[in-house]
Amino acid sequence: MSVLEKVRPEQPVTSRGRPPRVTDEHGRRIRVGELALRYLLLLAVLALTVGPFVWQLSTSLKGTTEDIYSSPPRFLPAHPTLHNYTRVADTIPVWDYALNSLKVAAANVVTNCVGSALAGYALARLRFRGRRVTTLVFVLAMLVPVEGIVIAQFTTMRELGLNNTLVGVVLPGAIGAMNVLLMRNAFRGLPYEIEEAAYVDGADVWQRFLRVALPSVRGTLAVVAIFAFMGAWDDFLWPLIVLSDPSKFTLTIGLNYLHGTFANDERLVAAGTVIAVAPLIALFACLQRYFFRGVGEGAVKG
Repeated sequence: MSVLEKVRPEQPVTSRGRPPRVTDEHGRRIRVGELALRYLLLLAVLALTVGPFVWQLSTSLKGTTEDIYSSPPRFLPAHPTLHNYTRVADTIPVWDYALNSLKVAAANVVTNCVGSALAGYALARLRFRGRRVTTLVFVLAMLVPVEGIVIAQFTTMRELGLNNTLVGVVLPGAIGAMNVLLMRNAFRGLPYEIEEAAYVDGADVWQRFLRVALPSVRGTLAVVAIFAFMGAWDDFLWPLIVLSDPSKFTLTIGLNYLHGTFANDERLVAAGTVIAVAPLIALFACLQRYFFRGVGEGAVKG
C-alpha cells in the first residue's frame, strides 16, 4: 500500500459506490431539487427577517459624509463610526428611558411568570367547580383587541391614582391570557403518576407545584419570560397614553423624539433603533436553549 493510500481519508459510500443520500428526520430520501428549494426558502425568510436589522445596523455605523442611499446599496460602511450613538445620548436621555423600560419589562416578566405558572397549574391539575368556564374566559380574552379596552384601562388607572406611574404601565399586562394557556398546556403534558407518587410521599399542593411540576416546565417558562419581556419592551401605545412626565418615559416613547426632531437624519434614528433592539437579542441569546425546549415540554426524565 502506498503512502498516498494510507493518508487518503475514507469517504462514506453506499453499497454501489455512490455518496450517501440526504434524508430527513424520518429517514425518507430528499431529492436535490427539493433540498435546493428548501434552502432558497430559508434564505428568503432570512433576508426578510434579518435584512432590515442589518441595514439599520449598517446605517447607524455610517458617517455623515457617506451616502446611505447609494445604488446599489452598500451594507458595509466605508469608515465605521460610533458617533451616531453618542449623538443619540446627547439628543435625548436614552439611558434613563432604557432604565425605565428595563424596570417595566423586568416587572412584567416576574408577574407573568409567577401569575401564569400559578394560574396554569390550577387550570391543569386542580379540580374545582368552573374550571372549564375559567379556561374559556382566558381563551375569549385573547380575542379582544387591545384598542377596544384601552379606554377602560385608562379610566381604571385614573381611578386608582396610577396615571403617570410605571406601575400603571405594568399593571394591565401583569398576567397575559396567552401565557396562562401556555403554562396550562405545559402542565397538562405532565404524567399524573409523578404527582401521585409525590402525594403518597406526603407532599402537599405547594410542594408538588414547586418541586415536581415547575422544574419540568422550565422551557415553557422561558417562552413566557421572552414573550413578556418583548411585549413590555416594545409596547408603545399604552405607555404613551398613561405617561405624561418625560422623566418616566419608556425607550419606545423617547425614541419617538428622534423621528420628530431629526426626521431627515436616518443615521440617528438607526442608532436609536439598534439600542432598542439590542436587549431583546441578548435576552433571546441567553434563553434560546430553554426556548426551543418549550415545544416538547412535559417529558419524563429517567
